[in-house]
Amino acid sequence: MDNRLFYFILNKPYGVLSQFTDKLKRKTLAGFYDFPKDVYPIGRLDMDSEGLLLLSNDKELVDFLLNPNNRHEKEYYAQVEGIPGEESLRLLEEGVIIEGKKTLPAKAGIIDDPGFSPRKPPIFPRKNKSVCWLSVIVTEGRYRQVRKMTANIGYPTLRLVRVRIKNVELGNLKPGEVRELTPGEVEILKNV
Repeated sequence: MDNRLFYFILNKPYGVLSQFTDKLKRKTLAGFYDFPKDVYPIGRLDMDSEGLLLLSNDKELVDFLLNPNNRHEKEYYAQVEGIPGEESLRLLEEGVIIEGKKTLPAKAGIIDDPGFSPRKPPIFPRKNKSVCWLSVIVTEGRYRQVRKMTANIGYPTLRLVRVRIKNVELGNLKPGEVRELTPGEVEILKNV
């Protein structure tokens, strides 16, 4: 029996489920790479979110990364409708109430357009509405958290891309591309 541990990074495209099978025949991770049988996603990205998804069969690492008490940083680039001012960004950083519970402090700021390849299907912002990109760094992983946070302050998210978990970055991986993590990246993920 093969006891090798595998560690992959995938740039999950829009419209793909963070799982390998689906009874409703929606697009899953199965078509992107011939992953070993016991490799699974570490956490999830919503079907309409994109970006960095880690996959592994290292159960200790999975438990470590998914334990909310460890508060690992996850960075997202969110394209939002409107341009939030300092007060709105401060609200994100201090925490907002979603579903009756305040989010942990976050880091948030306006960034330059990251130049991602166009999403398929494309996003059509409303006429007469400006858009901008935010970097939002959270240490918890509540369901659709970043989308709910930006909506809470009045700036709905149009596109959401996870670009970093701890110090492992998406880099220039194209949507749908997969690569194995380097030993150094694996070490970073395993350290507190």
